[in-house]
Amino acid sequence: MSDWPEGRNGGPDERYGRGSGSPQPEGARAMPHVRRRPTPPQSPPRIPPQQGQGYDGYGETPGYDSGYNTGQVYGGGQGADRRGGGGRGGDSGYVQSRPAPNWGRRIKVGVLTLVVVVLAVSVGTYFWADGKLKREVDLSKVIDRPSEGDGTNYLVVGSDSREGMTAEDKKKLHTGSAEGKRTDSMMILHDGSNGPTLISLPRDSNVEIPSFVGSESGKKFAGTGRTTKLNAAYAEDGPELLVRTVEFNTGLHIDHYVEIGFGGFANIVDAIGGVEMDIPKAFKDKKSGADFQAGKQTLNGEQSLAFVRTRYAFAGSDLDRTKNQQKFLAALASQTATPSTILNPFRLYPTMGAGLDTLVVDKDMSLWSLGNMFFAMKGVTGGEGTSMNIPLSGQSVNGNLVWDKDKVKQLVEQLKNDEKVTVKGS
Repeated sequence: MSDWPEGRNGGPDERYGRGSGSPQPEGARAMPHVRRRPTPPQSPPRIPPQQGQGYDGYGETPGYDSGYNTGQVYGGGQGADRRGGGGRGGDSGYVQSRPAPNWGRRIKVGVLTLVVVVLAVSVGTYFWADGKLKREVDLSKVIDRPSEGDGTNYLVVGSDSREGMTAEDKKKLHTGSAEGKRTDSMMILHDGSNGPTLISLPRDSNVEIPSFVGSESGKKFAGTGRTTKLNAAYAEDGPELLVRTVEFNTGLHIDHYVEIGFGGFANIVDAIGGVEMDIPKAFKDKKSGADFQAGKQTLNGEQSLAFVRTRYAFAGSDLDRTKNQQKFLAALASQTATPSTILNPFRLYPTMGAGLDTLVVDKDMSLWSLGNMFFAMKGVTGGEGTSMNIPLSGQSVNGNLVWDKDKVKQLVEQLKNDEKVTVKGS
């Protein structure tokens, strides 16, 4: 007869737990006279682990028998944290939610990204435009120059250059096919603290050609007191002699030179979608191709060029033409410097490209100075500036226009001192 209690699965040699080395079970755990009923497994309540609790993060469970009554051990099981949290395979009982978005940080990153993109585009545009400028006029070759005054003086020249134009372009724009280039219009733009002043210099002005150094030969030509039309100075030795002649006859220092040809002028107008003008009286001119009705209308490139070149249709001839040129250039600048052009790359880049492709400037001209000139031109009709013809006293024996020396001297002094212009032009 066996002494092993009924209901035990193991044999007499089976040991329990970590008992002694005796072949018999430990007395405290054997209890052969007791037959316990297995306690059903209970899921312990899940509470956050507190200091002093077991590694599984569970607290004391009422009725939980930690003895070896069933051979089962609680703590792991099916609900164990498969993400490795809560101790040894334990389940903390919590599902971690995604943290709320940090909108402040996102906004800062977005703004920073936008600033970087805008800066990159601006820098790229600057170098692109700067590379297209034709800095061909060297004002250091101009001798015996007047002293500089306050403000900045630009000599703005419209030439009849047909460079880059096809035979079809010349026919369409009524430019003819003359070789070389001559000045078709000349203006002094003064940009100062009292607003911009735009002064037209009629190309038939009677001026003296002073001594000068040839722009190509470097040879000095002495002045002989010879007088001729102002545009003849340009035809004789180009922009450098024109600047020298304007400075000699006015006493005003020219800081920058800007020139644009026929083709570039028309392309700029077309690039911005035309320029709106209010023409007070209808006129027509076969030579320039002008044919305009009175009233408000939008001029395309071809029409704009005809408008600024027409003189034979007016009683005042070249004087009336210079007034139309001032009116048109101010309107062009005003309608170009708008958000719809500046903030629209599909209009901005074609406009800049059309102008820069044919623009000729002096070697010291920067894009910043060119931009200042552009906005000063816009200010002429914005209530900030003045436009006028240079004061005249009559005509010379050869029919050229003679300047009023006293008024010109007073005008130049006001410009040099950056004072408000009170002199009236012709």
